[in-house]
Amino acid sequence: MTFAQIRQQFLDFFAGKDHAIVDSSPVVPHDDPTLLFTNAGMNQFKDVFLGSGSRKYVRAADTQKCIRAGGKQNDLDDVGKDTYHHTFFEMLGNWSFGNYFKEDAIKWAWELLTKVWGIEKDRLYATYFEGDKELGLGPDEEAAQLWRELTDIDPSHIVPGDSKDNFWEMGDTGPCGPCSEIHIDLTPDKSGGSRVNQDDPSVIEIWNLVFIQFNRVVDGTLHPLPAKHVDTGMGFERICAVLQGKKSNYDTDVFAPLFNAIQKRTGAPKYTGLLKAQIADQPDRKNELMRDVSYRVIADHVRCLTFALTDGAVPSNEGRGYVLRRILRRAVRYGRQYFDMTEPFLCDLVAPLVDHMGDAFPELRNANQGRNIEHVVELIRDEEVSFGRTLDRGIKLFDEAADRAENNRIRAEDAFMLHDTYGFPVDLTELMAEERGMSVDTVGYERLMDEARKRAQAAGGGDDEFNMNIIDALPATDDSPKYETTMTTGQLLGYVCDGQFVDEGEVPLGETVALVTDETCFYGEQGGQVGDRGDLEATGESPGAFDVPGFRVTDTKRFGETVLHIGEMVSSEFPLTVGTTLKMNVDADERQQIVRNHTATHLLNWALRVVLGSGVDQRGSLVDTDKTRFDFTCRKALEVDELERVGKLVEEKISAALVVQTKEVAETDARHINTLRAVFGEKYPERVRVVSIGADIDQMLTTPDDEKWIEYSVEYCGGTHVQTTSEIEHFVLIGEEGVAKGIRRVVGVTGARALESQQLGQKLQKEVNDLASCVENGKSASTGPLQQVLADAILPIVVRRRLSAQLAEIQKQIKKSEKEFNSEFAEASIDQLDDMIRTAPTIAGITIVVGRFPDLDQASLRTGIDRVRQKTEGSAVLLVTHGSGKVTLMAGMSKSAIAAGLKAGDLIREIAPHVGGKGGGRPDMAQGGGGNPDGIPEAINAATDWLRGKLGA
Repeated sequence: MTFAQIRQQFLDFFAGKDHAIVDSSPVVPHDDPTLLFTNAGMNQFKDVFLGSGSRKYVRAADTQKCIRAGGKQNDLDDVGKDTYHHTFFEMLGNWSFGNYFKEDAIKWAWELLTKVWGIEKDRLYATYFEGDKELGLGPDEEAAQLWRELTDIDPSHIVPGDSKDNFWEMGDTGPCGPCSEIHIDLTPDKSGGSRVNQDDPSVIEIWNLVFIQFNRVVDGTLHPLPAKHVDTGMGFERICAVLQGKKSNYDTDVFAPLFNAIQKRTGAPKYTGLLKAQIADQPDRKNELMRDVSYRVIADHVRCLTFALTDGAVPSNEGRGYVLRRILRRAVRYGRQYFDMTEPFLCDLVAPLVDHMGDAFPELRNANQGRNIEHVVELIRDEEVSFGRTLDRGIKLFDEAADRAENNRIRAEDAFMLHDTYGFPVDLTELMAEERGMSVDTVGYERLMDEARKRAQAAGGGDDEFNMNIIDALPATDDSPKYETTMTTGQLLGYVCDGQFVDEGEVPLGETVALVTDETCFYGEQGGQVGDRGDLEATGESPGAFDVPGFRVTDTKRFGETVLHIGEMVSSEFPLTVGTTLKMNVDADERQQIVRNHTATHLLNWALRVVLGSGVDQRGSLVDTDKTRFDFTCRKALEVDELERVGKLVEEKISAALVVQTKEVAETDARHINTLRAVFGEKYPERVRVVSIGADIDQMLTTPDDEKWIEYSVEYCGGTHVQTTSEIEHFVLIGEEGVAKGIRRVVGVTGARALESQQLGQKLQKEVNDLASCVENGKSASTGPLQQVLADAILPIVVRRRLSAQLAEIQKQIKKSEKEFNSEFAEASIDQLDDMIRTAPTIAGITIVVGRFPDLDQASLRTGIDRVRQKTEGSAVLLVTHGSGKVTLMAGMSKSAIAAGLKAGDLIREIAPHVGGKGGGRPDMAQGGGGNPDGIPEAINAATDWLRGKLGA
């Protein structure tokens, strides 16, 4: 069977058991900040297990794209060394959400493995949880008994396992439960039973059946869940190896096309599957081994990179971006050292991978609003080129560090330098050291890194953020009033404090808690729009509505289907008790600013696509009371004319007073509207809320391909918006910058802030024009004050850039005028200097020239000293100038003067105090200065006396 047939058979089997076949979620978990990458099939169902979400189905199956690199589950270090570790892999899985449990999970797993796929039964082992006294749990005899009763597995192959191997938990708290793993014995004589759970490649786990039946609370105790779930995961690459009769995952057709592509691109000998254990007594074959290790690493890493970048990740220096950069640099290093690849090559492997896996994962081929495969190729190529500039030098420095290492240990300072200067992640340095039988002083390295972090650490906060690690199930909130009003009433159902839900008593005073009500008009932070702020109070307690708030809401967040009103009690005079009906008042002024900015964000998204093309893909946004901030894919900075066109398009839509229409429709219908914009990587429910600005949604659904819809903004959005665009009033873009490779950010303001920004821009434009006129008329002027205003002011970005360019030109003109003035003045001083040379005394062959000039620059003084040197055989020169209360001294000595004991630096130090200053320099040239022009005659006399004295006159 091919790998594609194996995947399809799994899905078809569970579809036949009434499972919904769901799409894989992206490997970049856009809605789960606790994960670097999606690392298991259950990630997309986490909200169901936590009780904060639900699905329309109770049974599901899929093949999930996973990455395990970075974080707690990290397989990166093992990739390439063995037969079965990967950073990217597929996980086949089936789930039950409160439906079937252990009996069906075990029965169906056995049926698929032995009847459908025909795996030899006597090679299979099933483990079960042996119990744990610390957890207060006995053995999972139920699972063991079901294996005996429902299957014909050899009873001696049912093996107990400890908590490490056979008890699954999502985290320190939350859903958990025993699991039953299925292992396969790959030894030729089927003698590997004792190696189950021993990390032996000859007896490997192929399927894990998790029975989620407990909830662990903060104190560590376990409580039975009201609804029990099943979560299973099967390593796709492993089962392919088993069914295709291969000893290694890398020997299957999952990897064969990639190995062929690598061999064709690099010209290296073909992959042979060599492992370290096979050449333990043949050290002369190390190069062969490292070549095959390189094949495995590069194939794995290009899979990981391609899927991650396709799903919206970007290489960077932090978080998941840095993990990807590390992965890419590891692959590049292997290619350079073992395949002699001096040019980018990983990027050329993307297309073969897409051809190989695009049928199963069509997102690899689809344009996905800009995140197309050409963009992925370019990102990888750029990263290869960037690292390639320092790679060879870094390898050389590593070799030098290895040569001077003591006790086969790379010094911390060398590892830090390789990281800090040459971009070598420390795990890459460790890997290179391991290949030489060496280690790295990682403790010392971390100390140096910590010191570097402290030096670079910016001031930050976040310690006072509300704890969203909520353990208990929460009641749902009806927040539909948020679209219609900023005032409503709702019943207080309880509050969240320290991660737990309290459903009785009074709300505590002086603590930050989150109130939960049955209904609310507050918007919970979601989709880039910040949460509302406002006040809550018990009905009937204050003489006027909302005059004496009992609870001040400082933020509002969503937790599944629950809206959390986060804040504190502000008055003990009017306590709030669970069960009380509350008056709920959103800060209407803030809400209005937010809705202005949110609708403007939609118009901005649309306008960027019009100006820059369909390759623009939204990568993030922030909508608050002050601004709209929008991140999008774009490979270069926007030009002034592009920014101007974007702003103009938005303002035209505002002036047109277009109606903003919203409607909840089937996602399968809405997705076909040709102008629809959706957030890349987001998974949407069956029914979605569509927001259209200026176009009728029903008409668009009827004729979704009509080209006229391109003229309108249409998006999926659950946020709040203005009723017509005229409410936005004004709009300007005030910022544009790059935030990551291929990602740009624009910032805009609306309403009064936009108008103020425009008016300030007009005022500054007049001032800059006036300054230009002054300079053109030869008047003294400075750009400094206006440059400072530009740096601090909130201005339209187009105005800022144009004024900055204009001021730069004015500054050039000012410098040119000053240079011309100084040049003219210097020329006028030549006659005076030549007269000084002609009348200067010569003592012991040294001509002494001491003179004073009004307001010359330093360049002119140096020119004067050079002129004296040209016109004399040997000279000692001091030239003095002053202007604007500042005195400048410059001295120069010829070689013969220095030989006679005259040093320019000594002379300046001798006379500078006379003008209230100091100075010094080299024997041949020195300078100084001060702020006392009245002391110049004394300085000149002192210089003459000093020079004569040194020459014995």
